[in-house]
Amino acid sequence: METAQRIKILQDLVRINSVNGNELAVAEYLQKLLAQYGLKATVDRFDETRANLILELGEGKADQILGLTGHLDTVAVEDETTWTYPPFAATIVGDRLYGRGAADMKSGVAAQAIAIIELVTAGVRLPGKLRWMLTAGEEYGTPGANRLLAAGYADDLAALYVGEPTSGNVVYAHSGSLNYRIISHGKAVHSSRPADGINAVDGLIDFAVAERTLFDNAPVHPALGTVKHSVTILKAGEQINTLPDVAELRGNIRPTPSFDNEQVIASLQRVIERLNQQPGTNLKLEVIHSFYPVASDPASGFVQKTLTAFQTAYQAYPMHTQPHLAVINGATDASVFVKANRQLPVIVVGADNWEISHMVDEYTTLSSFTATINGYKTAIQSFFA
Repeated sequence: METAQRIKILQDLVRINSVNGNELAVAEYLQKLLAQYGLKATVDRFDETRANLILELGEGKADQILGLTGHLDTVAVEDETTWTYPPFAATIVGDRLYGRGAADMKSGVAAQAIAIIELVTAGVRLPGKLRWMLTAGEEYGTPGANRLLAAGYADDLAALYVGEPTSGNVVYAHSGSLNYRIISHGKAVHSSRPADGINAVDGLIDFAVAERTLFDNAPVHPALGTVKHSVTILKAGEQINTLPDVAELRGNIRPTPSFDNEQVIASLQRVIERLNQQPGTNLKLEVIHSFYPVASDPASGFVQKTLTAFQTAYQAYPMHTQPHLAVINGATDASVFVKANRQLPVIVVGADNWEISHMVDEYTTLSSFTATINGYKTAIQSFFA
């Protein structure tokens, strides 16, 4: 594919406003693009504007099934006037292409699409199968990934690539993410006679104190470290002279393979049960989202071959730091797919840059985008070799 054609595909994707809930247009664009090269992709539509995209190719003569995944949605643009360039114009300035989703993750989706097309048009044989799964709603709730999980698309994967922005670094592990809510019920009375009521805030305060040290003794993962945890939202009361009869606390926890989601939930529940034994305390735990941690062996052939592929691809662009092995504390759609196989080898690798995702003037560099295409082409062939 010519350079200009590669760039046009990326621009086309960025120009489609696919803020969470509007992924269908991107899926249909890619379906038509792939059809031009004889590739038949399925648009899995599940709402008026929501859809996944699935493509399978390869000879299927070997048992290996390699998964590639990315997401079609982006986060919202709060105020377009704060952007230097319009967020859906895909403006190119020098080596940078600006736009919402340019980093997270239209560049990764475009790079995977182009890598697949160029492998097919070059006649490269894939003895196993390559399964490309693009999802709706990764930025909130992961409805697309959960839909594909339920349909069995992750059941037989041998390994999985996730195209999130990493500047070419090979991320072999990332933490999970667990969002929870605790509701506290009390009894409302006038604040002049608090002894006649039950302040719903009190139980949440006791929980917040206990939460500070709740995971101090949790095992430390060799790559991801300690379990990260925070109380992030407190809501209570409407009137200053009335004891609130209901209050709410929300928090976020980053589980690791050494202390996973089930262990985190059990720890929270034990605290709730202990506190509920106190007179007047009535707490209830609700898990809002539970995304699993993922980890691959950094010394495995899968990880090392991928690292070599991307280091080789980036050698043509010395302005970028040479790719290296890394871990992150963010979660991806892999957190959903590993529910089918908790030992599934996963690598997150894509164009730059994780730190500029979701920001005003989000961008990707065309050099990193190009290196990512070439890195994926080599990595896919190395996997099947």
